[in-house]
Amino acid sequence: MRHLLSTRGLSRDAAIQLLDVAEDMADVQEREVKKLPTLRGKTVVNLFFEDSTRTRISFEAAAKRLSADVINFSAKGSSVSKGESLKDTAQTLQAMGADAVVIRHGSSGAPQTLATSGWIDAGILNAGDGTHEHPTQALLDAFTMRRRLHGSASRGKDLAEVSVAIVGDILHSRVARSNVWLLQTLGAQVTLVAPPTLLPVGIDGWPVRVRYDLDEAIADGPDVVMMLRIQAERMNDAFFPNSREYARTWGLDEERLGRLKADSIVMHPGPMNRGLEISAAAADSPRSTVREQVANGVSVRMAALYLLLSGNDSGSGNGQVV
Repeated sequence: MRHLLSTRGLSRDAAIQLLDVAEDMADVQEREVKKLPTLRGKTVVNLFFEDSTRTRISFEAAAKRLSADVINFSAKGSSVSKGESLKDTAQTLQAMGADAVVIRHGSSGAPQTLATSGWIDAGILNAGDGTHEHPTQALLDAFTMRRRLHGSASRGKDLAEVSVAIVGDILHSRVARSNVWLLQTLGAQVTLVAPPTLLPVGIDGWPVRVRYDLDEAIADGPDVVMMLRIQAERMNDAFFPNSREYARTWGLDEERLGRLKADSIVMHPGPMNRGLEISAAAADSPRSTVREQVANGVSVRMAALYLLLSGNDSGSGNGQVV
């Protein structure tokens, strides 16, 4: 594995391999000593042009538990805020000997540019780019679903015939896009549920069903309901009347929670807007996997870094996982 830029085009075997390696990494987290010497001597740079405490800390914890050296680079207050280009930053990291760069950027395609530019030899891992993709979030979501459904027997399993409803701000969500492609690869049936104003152009070409009514989607009996955050910071227009109306029509409240199947699970990539897309009762219920997703994120990112950097050592990963 040379780079991890997208879940679109990720093969079923490659996805399951990564999830299975994450199972091994999760087992490590149960030990008294949670560190492995696997990436000792390697340098991982967290290159964040956007704020995201949760994702950055998760990647930092993953790298440190594999014994890698970690450099956190925030664009704010750095030379980037003085006008330095992505190329200049990449070449600086190359000179510092970075082995892997975890990049989060507000522009869609920035990780792809970094991976194919020739500016840096390091493996590139996409931690979210614009409204394009967020592959490790989708992988940790799939990992969480698989564990809830199959428990200790999850190794080697896909998500065949699992029905997943992804609800909310699809238009601005890179999490939704990555999940759609990965879940389809793993055999799940995906339904997107949103008002028409929060669905992207060209969605007819996606391997999904589309519904505009959350109550109808719940009546279908989904195995998983994934609520998405309303990304107000990316909205330049009024996509729905007001917050109260959105919560009433599209929010997962206690009453809707009660109408889900007994074994359905509720997911949210975080951070949550409690009382808007999800109620406190739904977020804190036994059905909710929110805390599990955070814990599983470290295991999945450990697996991604391991495959990225061990592939570089062996010379076996000369293709891009895109």
